[in-house]
Amino acid sequence: MSKKNVFYVIFFVLLSIAFLGYSGYVIKGEKGSFFGEEKLPILGTNGHTVGGFSFINQEGKTITSKDVEGKVYVAEFFFTTCTNICPKMNANMTKVYAVYKEDPRFRILSHTVDPETDSIPVLKKYAEEHGADPSNWWFLTGSKRELYKLARTGYQVDNGTFTGDEDFVHTQWFALVDGEGRLRGLYEGTKSTDIDKLITDTDRLLKEK
Repeated sequence: MSKKNVFYVIFFVLLSIAFLGYSGYVIKGEKGSFFGEEKLPILGTNGHTVGGFSFINQEGKTITSKDVEGKVYVAEFFFTTCTNICPKMNANMTKVYAVYKEDPRFRILSHTVDPETDSIPVLKKYAEEHGADPSNWWFLTGSKRELYKLARTGYQVDNGTFTGDEDFVHTQWFALVDGEGRLRGLYEGTKSTDIDKLITDTDRLLKEK
């Protein structure tokens, strides 16, 4: 083989290596790891985010959407006097909390759907019963209209429309949200299999972040 032919062989080998390397970079960028899992989907219409909010937590502190910027968090809607799905939901939420309570990148937001009953002292007692640290698991109250609007248009865990004082949201869904306020998953809070998936997906989202 002539020197010229050897040169062309070496050139094409190096070009192939460079192409494969670039392809691997693209795959890594799109999927999060070389030949790894795809990133979690972004739910809702194109560009949908949870949006801004401002509520009061169990310590009487104002919590706004600014407080979860850059954080991965799980949101739910419940009420303290519920004897149906809420006890199971929050028993499962404590399992999620146990995994991430030491991680400063993670939060839980539990919104009451019965703000007239669930005053700040009531929420504080309920939070303590569930071992919630007020620095990273917030039990929130505020305007019923704003709470319900956020459940329906922000987190998309209920498909109703506000009908006034008699309106009531009763949903078992947990929403997983990323640091940009985007919905990345919905999970039935009463199902152990969904809770396991929520934990798995939270791990993926924290790594993606």
